Amino acid sequence: MSKESLSFQTEVSQLLNLMIHSLYSNRDIFLRELASNASDACDKLRIEALADDTLYEENSELNIKVEFDEKARTITVTDNGVGMSRDEVINNLGTIAKSGTKEFFSKLSGDKAKDSALIGQFGVGFYSSFIVASKVIVKTRRAGLKSSDAVSWESDGVSGFSIQEIDKKERGTEVKLFLRVSKSDDNDTEKGFDDLLSHWKIKEIIKRYSDHIGIPISMKKREWDEKKSAYIELDEYEVVTKASALWTRSKQDIKEDEYKEFYKSFANGVDEPLSFTHNKVEGRSEYIQLLYIPSKAPFDLYDRQQRHGLKLYIKRVFIMDDAEQLLPNYLRFVQGVVDSSDLPLNISREILQESRDIKAIREGCAKRTLTLLTDLMKNKPEDYKIFWNEFGQCIKEGFGEDISNKDKLANLLKFKSTYDESEPAVSLNDYISRMKSGQDNIYVITGDSVQAVKHSPHLEIFKKKEVEVLYLTDRVDEWMLNFLTEFDGKSIQSVSKGSVDLQKIGSDKNKDKPSDESIKDLETKAQPVIEKAKKVLGQKVKDIRITNRLTDSACCLVSDDNDVSGHLERLLKSAGQNVPDRKPILELNPTHPIVAALIKESDAGGGQIVGPDGSQVSDGVSTVFSDLVSLLFDQALLAEGGQPDDPASFVRRLNGFLLEGLSK
Repeated sequence: MSKESLSFQTEVSQLLNLMIHSLYSNRDIFLRELASNASDACDKLRIEALADDTLYEENSELNIKVEFDEKARTITVTDNGVGMSRDEVINNLGTIAKSGTKEFFSKLSGDKAKDSALIGQFGVGFYSSFIVASKVIVKTRRAGLKSSDAVSWESDGVSGFSIQEIDKKERGTEVKLFLRVSKSDDNDTEKGFDDLLSHWKIKEIIKRYSDHIGIPISMKKREWDEKKSAYIELDEYEVVTKASALWTRSKQDIKEDEYKEFYKSFANGVDEPLSFTHNKVEGRSEYIQLLYIPSKAPFDLYDRQQRHGLKLYIKRVFIMDDAEQLLPNYLRFVQGVVDSSDLPLNISREILQESRDIKAIREGCAKRTLTLLTDLMKNKPEDYKIFWNEFGQCIKEGFGEDISNKDKLANLLKFKSTYDESEPAVSLNDYISRMKSGQDNIYVITGDSVQAVKHSPHLEIFKKKEVEVLYLTDRVDEWMLNFLTEFDGKSIQSVSKGSVDLQKIGSDKNKDKPSDESIKDLETKAQPVIEKAKKVLGQKVKDIRITNRLTDSACCLVSDDNDVSGHLERLLKSAGQNVPDRKPILELNPTHPIVAALIKESDAGGGQIVGPDGSQVSDGVSTVFSDLVSLLFDQALLAEGGQPDDPASFVRRLNGFLLEGLSK
C-alpha cells in the first residue's frame, strides 16, 4: 500500500515544538520513555494472553532490545509485546488528547527541569524521541494479526506523519530514531547527540532509568579485538538490566550486601547506609517501601530550592525522582523507593499533593522512618551518633511540621549539657534519670555555641546546686522550644526566662551562703537603689529586681515568661525579620560587692531632695551611680551575647572606673 500522509493533532504539534526546543536539558529521558512503553506493551500482551495464549505466537519469552548504528546515526528500541494495529497507531501516535495533553500544557512552568519531569507523567513520553531525533520510524504489528497487517509510521516531528502497511513477521514494535546532526555553530538544542552513539552511554542511561523494569533489556555484546585495538560488536545479545526490582522480592531472599549495593546504585556514592527498612504495606493503600538512612548529609540538605525525596514507582514503572510528597520535609534526608499499586501512571506532582493515597503513604513512611531511627538509637549508639551529627537539626524541624509524632521525635533528641559538654550525647530520658530530688523542670539554655553559654551567669545557681542544664546551640532550637514545651510530664524551662526557684532542690555545698534573713535585709536595703536605677535605665528595661540565681556575677538579663529571649531576638534580626519590642529584666545579685558599692553610692547620693517650696530639687542620682548602673546593664548584655547600643559610652564608663581604681 502507498504511503498516506496525515497531520498531527494541534496539541501534538505544540508538544513536539516544546520538546525539541525547551526540554533539551533532560534529553536522556527519551530512552526511559521508550523502554517504559516497551515494557507496558509486554505487560499488555501477558494480560491479553491469559484469555488467548495464541497471541504469544509460540514465543512467550518477552524481551526488549536496544541497538545503535554509529554510521547511520540511529538508535533502535524493539519489543515483542502486544504491538499496534493501524488504527491504534493513528490514535496513539497522531493524537494524545486522551493522555492529558491539555493538562500537560497547563502544568508547564517555564522551568526546563520541572517541565521535563512532566513528560512521563502525562503519557506523552513517546514524543520525547524528537528531543534528539530529526526523524522517527515506527514499525509495528499487533499480536494475532497477519504479517501483512503490520504498519510503518514515519515523522520528522514537524510536518505531520505518514503511514503505510508493511510486512512484518515478528509481533511487537520497533522504534528507530535518526539522531540530529551536531553543528559547531548551532544552538544547544542541536548539540551533544554524538555521545549517544556509544555502547557505554546507552547502557548507562538504561541502568540509571530502567534497571528495574520487569522485562529484561538487552544489547549486543561487545568484545575487545586485539588486532583492531578496539571493541567490536557481536551478533549475540546480553541482558544489561537486572530485570528484577529488588524491593519487589521477599526480604528473606535478599542479602544485606544486596541492599547496600542497591543503595549505592541510586545514591551515587560509596558510603554505606546507617540503616534501612523494607516493607510491603497492605490495607487502605498498597505499596512497597524501601527506605535508607544515609551516613552523610548532602551539601544541599538545607537548600530550600532543592528537591529532596524518594523515588516513586508505580507497578515497577519509574515515575519521578525526588518525590518530596512521600515524606515530611524534615525527613528529606531519607533515600529510597516507594512502589505503589494504586496510583495512576499519569500522576503529577500537583496530584500527589492532593491524593489520599499519597497522604497514607506519607504517614506510613514517616512512622516507619522514626521507628527505624529509634531502633538505631537503641541498638547502634555509635551509628546514631553519626546520624545525629549529620541530620539532628532536621529532626528538630519536625516539631513544627509533624505534631502527631512529637513524642517520637522528642525521644530522638540529643544535646550537649553541663553534664557532658564534649558531644551531643544526652537524651531527654537521660536528663530525667539524673534529675535532683525536688526538681520539677527540665532546664535549658540557648546560645550560639557551647563556648558562648557555658560561662553564662544564668548557670551559676544551677552549677552550685549541681542541677544539669541542656545546651541548645543550634539555630533551630529556639523555634523548636515553641512546640516542645514538656517531656514526660516535666516542663521545659529556659534558665534565661522568667524567675527561677531552686529552693526545693538539694542543698548547697557552700556553707557560707547568707541566711534567708540576711537576704531579705539586703533586698530591703536595695529597694531605693532599684528605684534610682529604673530612672537611669528608663525604657531600656521592663523591670529591675533582686535575684537568687546569681552566685558569682553582679547581674544578668532575663526575658519575661511571654517574651522572646535575647538569643531569639538576635537570630530574628540577623535574618532580617521584624522583632517585637523586647525589654529585658535586669536582675541584681544583692550579695555581690559591686551591688554593695552601688547601694553605698546610692546612700551617699542622698534620697529625694526637696526645696523650701516642696518642689523636687534632686533625685539623689549621682554621675557615678548613673555610670555604674549603665555599666552593669551593658555588662549583662554582653554576657548573654548581645551588644551595647552605645559601645563608645560603655568603653568611656569602663575606663573611668578602671582609672579610678588604678589611682588608689
